[in-house]
Amino acid sequence: MAKNESIYKEGVFCPSDFPEAQGMYDPQNEHDACGVGFICNLHGKKSHDIIHHALEILIRLTHRGAAGADPLTGDGAGILLQIPHNFYKRECEKIDIALPDALEYGTGLVFLPQDEQQREQCKKILEETIAAEGQKFLGWRKVPTCNKFIGKTAKASEPDIWQIFIGRADSVKDEREFDRMLYIIRKVAENKIFKSDLTAKEDFYVPTLTCRIIIYKGLLLPEQMEEYYPDLLDPEFDSALALVHQRYSTNTFPAWKLAQPFHLMCHNGEINTARGNLNWMNARQGLFKSDLFGEDIKKLFPIIQPGLSDSAQLDQAVELLYHTGRSLPHTMMMLIPEAWQNHKTMSEEKKAFYEYHSTLMEPWDGPASIPLPTAAASVRSSTATACARRAMW
Repeated sequence: MAKNESIYKEGVFCPSDFPEAQGMYDPQNEHDACGVGFICNLHGKKSHDIIHHALEILIRLTHRGAAGADPLTGDGAGILLQIPHNFYKRECEKIDIALPDALEYGTGLVFLPQDEQQREQCKKILEETIAAEGQKFLGWRKVPTCNKFIGKTAKASEPDIWQIFIGRADSVKDEREFDRMLYIIRKVAENKIFKSDLTAKEDFYVPTLTCRIIIYKGLLLPEQMEEYYPDLLDPEFDSALALVHQRYSTNTFPAWKLAQPFHLMCHNGEINTARGNLNWMNARQGLFKSDLFGEDIKKLFPIIQPGLSDSAQLDQAVELLYHTGRSLPHTMMMLIPEAWQNHKTMSEEKKAFYEYHSTLMEPWDGPASIPLPTAAASVRSSTATACARRAMW
């Protein structure tokens, strides 16, 4: 299937590999129904065993995912974990990148075009954005990958995968503020590239960019993850928690960037109210204010990029609420509230919480489960949690 021409909606580039609306198909109806799992050490002790067991969970979720006509190309698989600082410090020393202490730098994988000239253009835009936002560009690392065992479909759209390292400016007082700066950097760079004249801009994608967590994912089958990403096999590659996801694309077209986990969560189910949620987010966008962002809030627009799956849209709403000062549990209670109105045993205090927040955010209805790392996987804790379908509560 040929890749779509660049699509613009109200002047904003729509990063999509989907065909245009035709017959009974409309790309706005993209949904996911998948398998998810998580594991953590309750004492916050990092180990490679967590990675090993998480990948085993992922393989055991194979029945929850799917493959197309090409049996070696999955709908997508991935893993979210804490940044393995000792591993990255060792690897960066080999390429003359001096990493500071944990939480003093941010990092993330970056999906880039295979074309060298366009790849360098994307890198340059990201580096310039880092400087413009007052942070320190530390360097690039080429992520080791092995595509020997992946399918032809996955290879045809495979990005060139690099890892970026960004130092924390002296003026940034803590890791929560630093993560907000990294969020701004990512959103600004994305918008610049999506609005550029680059023909391969659809291949640019940043799975995550924080000082706490890292995500490895792709258009892969579960058993291909550790073969494709040799990093995952290194004994020093450790974490105290891991979230894994195996995608089943319901009436959708799989893509590298739509593999999960997303930036702060992964999702099993379908958002039945996705179109209404997106419309309301767009309608309110011009009214958004935040003491934490100030005028920089405008740099985040559009909050939800067009052309993404329902799960990706929910993830971008989660990011906004989290980075404007809420905890992740607070955020998820706003987005996926319990059926509280006629709940006879719920406390009045909890009902008041839901009633108040119903004036700020309508429910994103339909998820079966949403695992996410509490406190965005702080190195000081290793708690994971999950939200379940509202009708089940």
